[in-house]
Amino acid sequence: MFSGSMVAIVTPMTPDGGLDWPAWDRLLEFHAREGSSGIVVAGTTGESPALALDEIEALTRRAVALCRGQLKVVVGSGTNSTAGTVARTRALSRLGADAVMVVTPYYNKPPQEGLYRHFMAAAEVSDVPVILYNVPSRTGVDLLPSTVARLARNPRIVAIKEATGSTSRARETFNVCPPEFTVLSGDDATAVDLISVGARGVISVTANIVPRRMREACEAALAGDLSEARVIDASLQALHKDLFVEANPIPTKWALARMGLIGNAIRLPLVELSAAHQDTVLRAMQAAGVILEDQAA
Repeated sequence: MFSGSMVAIVTPMTPDGGLDWPAWDRLLEFHAREGSSGIVVAGTTGESPALALDEIEALTRRAVALCRGQLKVVVGSGTNSTAGTVARTRALSRLGADAVMVVTPYYNKPPQEGLYRHFMAAAEVSDVPVILYNVPSRTGVDLLPSTVARLARNPRIVAIKEATGSTSRARETFNVCPPEFTVLSGDDATAVDLISVGARGVISVTANIVPRRMREACEAALAGDLSEARVIDASLQALHKDLFVEANPIPTKWALARMGLIGNAIRLPLVELSAAHQDTVLRAMQAAGVILEDQAA
């Protein structure tokens, strides 16, 4: 159901802090045109901690209306409160999206049993499939393969976005989960490697900037043409790395602004990309063949 290059899409904003609806439409059209297989609304890259529930609902409704039949739509519904996650999952799963994505509870560091019960509670109220999201570097908690295997027995829980970047972790997950359970990379720099051992695609930050190239890399890897996938991926490695010179999505939103797709607005506590890092991100964009707004003519 979920495969290929899915973009963890940014949330465009106006200078006064509102949602930029014309820019949202441009981004959705851009990804449909460039061949992304899906979008994830209100993930980390979408500044989910800074979005109100009614904003996430509005973004999701708009995405579902514009993308149906072209892109899968997944919406992030996880928080570090199980009650809050259940409420959000119940509401967001009824808006027509193809799945909800639930991140591991951050900051409060639950044990594996707590993680299991948290995700099961979310799955119980969801009207659509659930994608687990494991990103220990940001949350301070690691969802272990043994717990994923327990969760994968629930038919509503169909996939995991695994952002450890570890092929050995991916192999362990494949070994303990049913064959129909999907692993998606959550780390652009190692996505081709994870696909080479059985992952079905990536939920990508880099695809915000170069969706066609990420799609091509995933297609080649999934077809078994790893040499071609790695040639494409080599041209993107600087972008994979330098989109994280400051906290995601600060560099990504700056890059998209340089491409003329959105304005360079972001919500506190995040701020615009510092001048000290702008040349670094620009060089990575140029290495990946990105055309800037002032070059488009």
